[in-house]
Amino acid sequence: MSSGPVGGLPGVDTPRTLELRLSGRLAPDDIGRLCARLAAAEPADVVCAVDGLAPAGLAAVDALARIRLAAVRHGHRLRIEGAGPELRALLAFTGLDEVLGLPRVDVDQP
Repeated sequence: MSSGPVGGLPGVDTPRTLELRLSGRLAPDDIGRLCARLAAAEPADVVCAVDGLAPAGLAAVDALARIRLAAVRHGHRLRIEGAGPELRALLAFTGLDEVLGLPRVDVDQP
């Protein structure tokens, strides 16, 4: 798991982008730290890369739901990138795919 701002050109008023990269298994403390980072940051576009997240289970769904809630609560715009088919199917099954802005997938397909 890593995070950091992606800067623009000095002196140019561009929206800030905050990058969160989720990888491996996430512990509850990891999610707490990410949410605290979102709370402390000025409103920005947040890109949450989940391609390294494993396994694609309910813990990952819970983590994304908490990150989304913290992002919205603190004025950020969240974009999820790199969700594989298993995670996307779980998010569709729970109804969070639309909340997270992911394209709808057919949960009957592997």
